Amino acid sequence: VIVQDGFGNIINDAYHGGRLHFWDFNPNPLQRHTFWTIVIGGTFTWLGIYAVNQSQVQRYLSCKNRFQAKLSLYLNLVGLWIILTCAVLCGLIMYSVFKDCDPWTAKCVAASDQLMPYLVLEILQGFPGMTGLFVACAYSGTLSTVSSSINALAAVTVEDLIKPHFGLTEVKLSWISMGMSFFYGFVCIAMAALASTLEGLLQAALTIFGMVGGPLLGLFSLGILFPFVNAMGAFIGLICGFVLTLWIGIGSQIYKPLSVWSLPLNLSVAGCTASR
Repeated sequence: VIVQDGFGNIINDAYHGGRLHFWDFNPNPLQRHTFWTIVIGGTFTWLGIYAVNQSQVQRYLSCKNRFQAKLSLYLNLVGLWIILTCAVLCGLIMYSVFKDCDPWTAKCVAASDQLMPYLVLEILQGFPGMTGLFVACAYSGTLSTVSSSINALAAVTVEDLIKPHFGLTEVKLSWISMGMSFFYGFVCIAMAALASTLEGLLQAALTIFGMVGGPLLGLFSLGILFPFVNAMGAFIGLICGFVLTLWIGIGSQIYKPLSVWSLPLNLSVAGCTASR
């Protein structure tokens, strides 16, 4: 913000660069990012995260009562608003700084996911330790989320799938739990490698979560709205949901959408110099 001489210049650059469309309510479902796709799709995405995700439910159950669980959700909502606002501001600042020399188009970075670290290096290269602090903060948030998810997966596997069917001692169950944590950690690394081949980190995360979270949300919704459904029917529905979402997710990577709906806005390299 200081480098660009205030928010006014940043907003002005974004507006004249076609990055701000406050009144665009295009109902076309083929366009990837619109008001309606974000609101409708985002509703089901966040519902899957906060309503049926095991790592979230585990946190609810750790609260003393329902009031504390609701309070934690409201506090989380405020934090989420702050994070999303910061993400939007980072995007606007990034465009304002690089509006005349896009690093991605100029081949200074290999992927759009590298633009934010590149911006940090450009601005903070004269301040020792600041770039390392940025990397440490980014990794700390990621690793804390991954570690809790791995532990949650291991706990569910041991408690719901192994312990009820095998008469194992607590020592053996402890070793199995550690083994499952290692296994799920390996799966996370493999999924990260797969995500690196997709278009972008955010799109990859939303795609993978949609393929997994959608059927799970459907399963829990089925149990709430239709309690007479038996276990076999719910299981078959879950498998069919997984097959359908995998087909859609994998197909979207093999058969790319039309460029008119997915290409980014115009970028410029007119201001690039030999040093950039």
